[in-house]
Amino acid sequence: MTCGTPFTNLFPSPQQHKVTQCTVDHSMQQLQLVAMDFITSSTPPLLTTIAISIALYYLLFRTKKPSPSSGKRAPLPPGPRGWPVLGNLPQLGGKTHQTLHEMTKTYGPLLHLRFGSSDVVVAGSAAMAEQFLRVHDANFSCRPPNSGGEHMAYNYQDVVFAPYGPRWRAMRKVAAVNLFSGRALEALRHVREHEAKLMVTSLSSSAPPMSVVKVGEVVNVCTTNALARAAVGRRVFAGGDAGGGGDEEGGAREFKEIVLEVMRVGGVLNVGDFVPALQWLDPQGVVARLKKLHRRFDDMMNGIIEERRKVAGDAAGEEEGKDLLGLLLKMVHDEQRLAGGEEDRITETDAKALILNLFVAGTDTTSTIVEWSLAELIRHPDILKQAQEELDTVVGRSRLVSESDLPRLTFFNAVIKETFRLHPSTPLSLPRMAAEECEVAGYHIPKGSELLVNVWGIARDPALWPDPIEFRPARFLPGGSHEDVDVKGGDFGLIPFGAGRRICAGLSWGLRMVTLTSATLVHAFDWELPAGQTPNKLNMEEAFTLLLQRAVPLMARPAPRLLPSAYEELA
Repeated sequence: MTCGTPFTNLFPSPQQHKVTQCTVDHSMQQLQLVAMDFITSSTPPLLTTIAISIALYYLLFRTKKPSPSSGKRAPLPPGPRGWPVLGNLPQLGGKTHQTLHEMTKTYGPLLHLRFGSSDVVVAGSAAMAEQFLRVHDANFSCRPPNSGGEHMAYNYQDVVFAPYGPRWRAMRKVAAVNLFSGRALEALRHVREHEAKLMVTSLSSSAPPMSVVKVGEVVNVCTTNALARAAVGRRVFAGGDAGGGGDEEGGAREFKEIVLEVMRVGGVLNVGDFVPALQWLDPQGVVARLKKLHRRFDDMMNGIIEERRKVAGDAAGEEEGKDLLGLLLKMVHDEQRLAGGEEDRITETDAKALILNLFVAGTDTTSTIVEWSLAELIRHPDILKQAQEELDTVVGRSRLVSESDLPRLTFFNAVIKETFRLHPSTPLSLPRMAAEECEVAGYHIPKGSELLVNVWGIARDPALWPDPIEFRPARFLPGGSHEDVDVKGGDFGLIPFGAGRRICAGLSWGLRMVTLTSATLVHAFDWELPAGQTPNKLNMEEAFTLLLQRAVPLMARPAPRLLPSAYEELA
């Protein structure tokens, strides 16, 4: 059910209930209507009983008297009325970011919603995002409890879901220094470039030649292998076959399935996280799926670690530090402390949790953006031609793109920024939680409120972006309306990696990988759509899980456009 459905007016929002006899009587009448609707439908009797019991519990025990001082307090932000028990959850629909964007058009840039028993505030403008992620950043530095952090991320022992504090900062620093610092990025440059070359090899030598490929799968092999080599010292996918026709290593298919399923499950708003009375039921099966996924990932990581130890033997010292997992295992062996306390020694579980974060946050997120960028360029042949002309001028046609070329690709970097604006890989920021109550823009934000930032909606705000739904890289060029805007968290109108203390730790890696991979595909090949498809009719519908993926995967035919010598160097 979407926002504005007539049924939403039937139920007042939880904060409007007052525990008086009059209100309870009125609520009971509404409850009777709900019950009759359940009874006259095909809902099984057991579910009917459960639903009515929960509603009674909510009405009789969960409604609170307003505090005597509430009259002096600023009002809550505006928002639509919700249902009893579930609040606004039934109104969100399948594409939550779009629904919330439409709500801001009615209620303003700061929304208050109820997800079950949880207060939720949504920042829908750049100004509101700045208030939460800069002005009140310290108050919103923790994540709310959730089933993903508990059951998948080793009970919050990772970096994404762990509570903000010394241990979190220490774990984040380990990844930042050894993977994402300037020195680490330069040391691993050959890894990224080599995987990009293997991608070109796969495409240029495909059999039959000039065959249509799934672009997202091609790119995912490249980005996943690059990150895997840096993180665990091995490629996940065998050989250079990105088209899916070759044999994968034993664990590759398992790994891919795990990551995709994490994305799918992560995009589900688990009712049990917001309605404690329903946790034991696990009505959507989310917890069961997370537990199964965790076991699969843990078994896979245990196998990798055991294999590493067998190869390393007793002389592990020098070999273990060559990738992040080796470094982490050495820290475990040396009983190194993270934050100084006796209880803060790094464990093998910490290592597995951090590797999990890297794979989930750094593989499909990257390949999804590259797929969107190529789709937009195919839809706009004039912009594609301009990008290829710049690449030919800077790189030439006798070799492939290298990372040293990227700073000189002014127009192509604008293309990447515009892709991040229109198609952010995570359209809604991962939720944060208010450690204390505060006031934002004249509104009261209760302690424990969950914060969502609508990254997708902010980047389509017409007050900030002229012609917001048009793909216009020129806006980021010198002399353009947004020439000084970047994606690194300082400009709140464009925050695909987030901002503040919880900004994506892998921003630098992700931005380099997206730009290098996209530039390589555009430079090395011309792209044709399958027969019967035209660029102006290319399907650009979105599919929302945890990521903003394409509803219809991009299928295209690559045709080599460089001199033969550019491809010969790959042999």
